[in-house]
Amino acid sequence: MRVFFCKYNDPPYLKFQKLQIMVRIANDSNVEQLLAELKEYAMEVDMDFVRRAIKAIGQVAIKIENACEKAVNVLLELINTKQAYVVQEVVVVIKDIFRKYPGYEGIIPTLCQCIDDLDEPTARGALIWIVGEYAEKISNAGDILSGFVDGFAEEFTQTQLQILTAVVKLFLKKPDQAQGLVQKVLQTATAECDNPDIRDRAYVYWRLLSSDPQIAKNIVLAQRPAITSTISTLPIPLLDSLMPDLSTLASVYHKPPQTFLGQGRSSANALQQAAIEEAAQNARENPLAAAAAAAAVSGQGSTVQSHAENLLDIDFDGAAPASLQKAPMGGSSGLEGLAGTPMRVASPTTNDAPIGGGMEDLMGIFGSSGGAPAASATGNSGSDDLMNGFASMNMEASQPPPPQTQLDGGGKKATEDILGLF
Repeated sequence: MRVFFCKYNDPPYLKFQKLQIMVRIANDSNVEQLLAELKEYAMEVDMDFVRRAIKAIGQVAIKIENACEKAVNVLLELINTKQAYVVQEVVVVIKDIFRKYPGYEGIIPTLCQCIDDLDEPTARGALIWIVGEYAEKISNAGDILSGFVDGFAEEFTQTQLQILTAVVKLFLKKPDQAQGLVQKVLQTATAECDNPDIRDRAYVYWRLLSSDPQIAKNIVLAQRPAITSTISTLPIPLLDSLMPDLSTLASVYHKPPQTFLGQGRSSANALQQAAIEEAAQNARENPLAAAAAAAAVSGQGSTVQSHAENLLDIDFDGAAPASLQKAPMGGSSGLEGLAGTPMRVASPTTNDAPIGGGMEDLMGIFGSSGGAPAASATGNSGSDDLMNGFASMNMEASQPPPPQTQLDGGGKKATEDILGLF
């Protein structure tokens, strides 16, 4: 048993599973140890875990008759904590204990003192069921139910159903004290309630009470069999089939694998065929929506195809597009064609006077000595790259020499540059 005790760092799902295991393996020899451990769990701060621990105490009490009294005492101690969610869960658990052991009516006054702390429909319905079931043993049962009848329209559906049944039980057990109360609740349920379940049950009770009260007593106050357990169980054949599939999804779903898995490729084809048939059925039922969806899909496909074509049009080995090619300059040389390098696009010319740089001055020196062309008239500086420098050289001897520069202007620049070198 101690192996399954919850640790403080266990994840919630593991704690819940441990609670279920401990309840299932509980017996007369370890029940006291288990109840003490569950009591500690019920005082923790995790609300969901506390509720499950209290529910486990009730399950142990129903499972082991010898431990019922100890479990009830533990539940009463938890009520004294005055925690709202603890009190409400305890009331629900005690209602189940009453269904198995109806002889613990001595704790009903303690439960009735907690009416103001109950705000959940399950807890309120459980207390109302207890009051109606033990109405003959509760002196102020009429006063308790009267408060619920006054707020009948504001209650949840399950609470309203419990109020109807409890008031009818009180009338059958104490006709002189509950006649006005039963008329009020039946009138409210049939005339002011829109829920068909509540309205129909109220009509059934009304007709039973108006026709023959004895028949109504035999039906409403009939002896019901005691519950055997509140622990959910699986059929034995299903458990046997799940044993080979431990640590798989089948053990999580509590279903055989064939119920949620297919059989290989054929199953995949069957699922695909079912999806196609469903799409065709939707298209037949709503052709406009199907046409719009098809148009959207085709539009997306054409867009993707156009992008793919643009990518495929890129030619890394071919020439540049015609729009990017420029006419060759007049000063192109044979060296550039021999090298096979593309011609660089010259910068746009301006109407300003040419601005010479160091490279142009040097080329001008060789040009003045005869045979070299004049410097370019574009405003290129000495930072032009080496390729443009080779492109500016003219290997043809038939080209006429450049015009004679004026001596009074920039013509003396070449001589000054030579003298400046020394």
